[in-house]
Amino acid sequence: MNKDTLFAESSSPAAFTFNEKVAEVFDDMLLRSVPNYQQVVSMTGQLLDNFLVENDLVYDLGCSTGQPLVALASQLAHRKLHFTGMDNSEAMISKARLKAEMYSKEEELDFILTDITTAKLKPCGAVILNYTLQFLRPLVRHAFLEKIYQALRPGGVLVITEKVISHQGQINNTFIDLYHDFKRQQGYSELEISQKREALENILIPFSISENKELLSEAGFTACETFCQWFNFVAILAIKENTP
Repeated sequence: MNKDTLFAESSSPAAFTFNEKVAEVFDDMLLRSVPNYQQVVSMTGQLLDNFLVENDLVYDLGCSTGQPLVALASQLAHRKLHFTGMDNSEAMISKARLKAEMYSKEEELDFILTDITTAKLKPCGAVILNYTLQFLRPLVRHAFLEKIYQALRPGGVLVITEKVISHQGQINNTFIDLYHDFKRQQGYSELEISQKREALENILIPFSISENKELLSEAGFTACETFCQWFNFVAILAIKENTP
């Protein structure tokens, strides 16, 4: 795994993009930048094990290098599921396809280069959005979630993991400070933290937990709840109600 040093040298950072340089270090970036990343992927597998049935299709929209789907394909092998990852970054999809081959998961895993906001979705049992919604323009999020809701079978689930904000200023600032402490503990320098934050300005636009839940409700989900939170990072489960 290549170490993330993208912002280690002083410069004027360009806006963050999921290009080849990012793809090369993305797995390390996730582990060192996202608290409880692996634990949440494992918890997602535990939840899916309770809601999915044999031969269900699972989508990971904004799948990046495919690491979560590779892990879930192993964790849920007994369910005999089909997994499809979608991403608009050719570099990320190339990495994901190599992983599927490396772990001999080509039969279970399929990775597609596409724009997830316009891609057509087949009927499915679950959709995963791992730190994806926050990178979509706020104006398209409602329609995007509505499309996911329509694709899910009754009883299907959506799992969203996001960086979030609090509209309580003191709490929000404290959460951000604690997050920066976490990144320091992972070996990131003050320069790297500052430059990464600048590069993500106006690219990553987080909502609050209540705003994300409101979007889910507007899309049709009547049951949703957080299942993991670390300060300003949260994971949410939403269920499409079974029709009578």
